[in-house]
Amino acid sequence: MLKLTPLLLVLAYFAAMWFFSAWRMKRELAERSSPMKHPRLTPLLDRLGAAMELPRIQAWIYEVPMMNGLAAPDGRIFVTRGFIEKMDRGEVSPEEIAGVVAHELGHVAHGHSRRRMIDFAGQNVIRTLLIGTIGRFVPFIGPWLINLATAAIAARLSQQDEFEADRFATALLIKSGIGAAPQISLFEKLDRLSGGRRSASPAWLLSHPHTEKRVAAIRANLARWQ
Repeated sequence: MLKLTPLLLVLAYFAAMWFFSAWRMKRELAERSSPMKHPRLTPLLDRLGAAMELPRIQAWIYEVPMMNGLAAPDGRIFVTRGFIEKMDRGEVSPEEIAGVVAHELGHVAHGHSRRRMIDFAGQNVIRTLLIGTIGRFVPFIGPWLINLATAAIAARLSQQDEFEADRFATALLIKSGIGAAPQISLFEKLDRLSGGRRSASPAWLLSHPHTEKRVAAIRANLARWQ
């Protein structure tokens, strides 16, 4: 048992880091968000809820200017004010915003927040152990390669979660009668709406797959289901 004590301490440390980050996010969202009550969105959220056999879906508006959606660790769904403003200006449709909500519901339904907590703690424990062993024999380049490898693993797992949430959203949108077209059209608009910026990092180090791969996966699911 004594031999495992350092490992357990490292695991407890990274788990505590994740819980602190989740607590800080929860406080931030509580201070800067409000229930989504929009006449063009509420009927669509009701349709998503009915498709899931729930009374209704309650989403929240996160008061930041960027365009994003997120699922909090406590299961609440948020859409940023930036997205709502784009909708009010006619640049995105209410159905496309419903697609964002459906995607975040996919993260909640599949328990991705809990999975990422476990992944985060496990990857950091492995990285700490490897740096403490291999790093002794291969200084400088050894820790760099270990950090690169663990970052690539984390990115791959995150991308798998995104594809899984996209698949859930497509199925939910179809079942609700909204259809998958708004989900695809929003992805096709994202590069333009974000100013055409794309990360300079390699695709295998990104937390989200490139847009064209996500659209291709959605179309492949539609073809398979049809």
